Amino acid sequence: MSDMLEKLEAINNKYLQLQEKINDPDIINDMKNYVKLNKEYKDLEPVIVAYKEYKDILANIENAKEVIENEKDEEFRDMAKAELSEFQEKQIKMEDDIRLLLIPADPQDGKNAILEIRAGTGGDEASIFAGDLYRMYVKYFEKRGWKTEIVDYTPGTSGGYKEIVVNVSGKDGVYGQMKYESGVHRVQRVPQTETQGRVHTSAASVVVLPEAEEFDVDLKMSDIRKDIFCASGPGGQSVNTTYSAIRLTHIPTGIVVSCQDQKSQVKNLEKALTVLRTRLFEREYAKYLEGIASKRKTMVSTGDRSAKIRTYNYPQSRITDHRINWTMYNLPAFMDGDIQDLLDALQLAENAERLKESLE
Repeated sequence: MSDMLEKLEAINNKYLQLQEKINDPDIINDMKNYVKLNKEYKDLEPVIVAYKEYKDILANIENAKEVIENEKDEEFRDMAKAELSEFQEKQIKMEDDIRLLLIPADPQDGKNAILEIRAGTGGDEASIFAGDLYRMYVKYFEKRGWKTEIVDYTPGTSGGYKEIVVNVSGKDGVYGQMKYESGVHRVQRVPQTETQGRVHTSAASVVVLPEAEEFDVDLKMSDIRKDIFCASGPGGQSVNTTYSAIRLTHIPTGIVVSCQDQKSQVKNLEKALTVLRTRLFEREYAKYLEGIASKRKTMVSTGDRSAKIRTYNYPQSRITDHRINWTMYNLPAFMDGDIQDLLDALQLAENAERLKESLE
């Protein structure tokens, strides 16, 4: 038996054991353990599907070899040779696919995400660009059928945002798609305020974090100071005159988060707690990211938010991603949310890097 088949057999045994466990009433009653085991079970499903297909291919190869060896009819033997060649090609492709599947995925890829965009250098123009990035992402999220909720924001003085924090949720691994967006995004264009037509360079930083679930962080309300205040900015008279905005301070770490988007104090509290959980989770997760960011050019660690990952050049209608030397000359379409091709290219590059790591 090949090494790959042995690994797949072991994974299949683990899959069957997990299947038994998640149907065990004692484990079902232990919700934290059940959620963990159920996720592990579902994560193995693609490997099990590939394992069954791979076994079928190996069986077909053996059958074709038997026909070639034992069949006297030349026509049958020729057919078997053609089939053998086809199945062997499939075997090679399947083995490449399985090697990739066997590399441990980022355990956070399937989660929802917290997206933070902050204006960097460039004054008012940087805030306007942060607003442009926010609209670009929202259009992309709409195409994916993902839901967005603004958690907190500070408007720019001439439009856009000094900062905006958004909760993004969807069924198909939001963080796994969006994690490549973390880093500094640089824009080169003539600002609206520029009278002499000179091109200026501004920047905005993007941070994407996996949303922490209740089971990820042990958050004690006794460790949190809650302040209530009037919401500011646009949102209608009732938003601005009601004490509905929430500020949470996590006393042990000093982390402060606020939420003022909803008219309801209860809803603002729920959102603020989600962001606080994510901030606390980030402290641990950052250590993991530091480890992989040093090996993979596609990923920027949460501690290195000064890394320039992309340039948006308006005079040339060009977008360049510096990590993989990817360039596209259709800026309007990109800013309209057509960013999937780049995300796919980044994912492909990361997969290649992960495969290389596994073979070293």
